[in-house]
This record gives sequence, structure tokens and C-alpha cells, in this order.
Amino acid sequence: MAGTPQAPNPLRLSLSCESALLERFLKAEAMALWTVRASQLQDVPANVHTFLRRHEADERRHLAQFETLLGHRSYERERLPSVPRQWPALAVHLFGYEALGLEFALLLAEVRPDLSSILDDERRHVGFFEREIGKILSADRAMAVQARTSARAWWHKLPRTLDRYLGDPVFEPFRPALINDILASIQRQFIQIGLLEM
Repeated sequence: MAGTPQAPNPLRLSLSCESALLERFLKAEAMALWTVRASQLQDVPANVHTFLRRHEADERRHLAQFETLLGHRSYERERLPSVPRQWPALAVHLFGYEALGLEFALLLAEVRPDLSSILDDERRHVGFFEREIGKILSADRAMAVQARTSARAWWHKLPRTLDRYLGDPVFEPFRPALINDILASIQRQFIQIGLLEM
């Protein structure tokens, strides 16, 4: 698929990062689960709603896997997170975070090749939202404008999000290169599907 990043160069992370990366995934999978649940409450196309139900099952499975690996549960939320109400903006929101999840799944596969099924799921999720955004951009000018406006806003927040995701001190030696690589990869995806201009 057009926007899916290629396999990373080997040894972008050392094995010392494994525990911190697993903890990052535990938090990210919990947030993804809540976000997918919140998204199902919005007015989305029927095929998207069907996909989100399957997506929720994937995230529940991933979350249970990381809870088992780490030996503790993720924290619970009293309320679901807020997500965009309009489908074009919500599609960008979901696509962006799935693209970010895929980047981290690529890192995870470096240090834990036995968890490559998560990488396969992330590629499938990214591909679905990539196709849905293609439909939005080609179907209606107003929806396309809304999607591109949302993409620019999401893109501007991404560096701060990455700083937070890579905040554990164990990532310090790798952080500058990882941030550059991930930003470049996601920017390339956003450009390729038409959400951002060159």
C-alpha cells in the first residue's frame, strides 16, 4: 500500500529498550482501545463501524498480551477520550495515530520478533484508514478541506506527542534519530495520500 513505511534499518534500538517499549505499548494499546470505542459512538460510515468493531477486538487482544508480558494491568479511565465528531476529521485522527502505532510496532519487531503479529495488525489498520481517507479526498471538496485542515493540526502536535512517547531515559541515546525517522515516515505517508502538501 502506498503509505506503509518500509522495514526499518536494523538496530535502531538496543535490547535495553525492551521493557520501556513494552510499557509504552501497554499505555498506547489502552488508549487505542478507548479511542476506538469512542469512535464507534460517532456518525461514521457503516463499513467503518464494522471495521471499528473488529479493530476493538484487535486492541483488546493486544492489551491483554502486553498485560501478560509485563505482569500488570493498564490503568482504567472513567470516561472515554474525546474524538472528533465529523467523519473527515475523525478519519485523519485515527489514521494519524495508527500510522504512529505502526512506527512503534516496527521498533517493537526489532527487539521482539515474536510479537510480529502486532505489526501485521497495525499495517492492516493503517491500510484501512488510508483507503477511507482516499474516499474522503475524492468524494467531496468540503470534506477534503476538512480532512486536510485536520491533518495539518494533527501534524503540528506530533513532535510533542513523540517527545512524550519517547520520554523514558532509556531512549535518550536513540531519541533524536528516532524522532527524525518517525516524523519523516509519517510526513511521507500524509503527503502520499494527499493530506499534506510537499
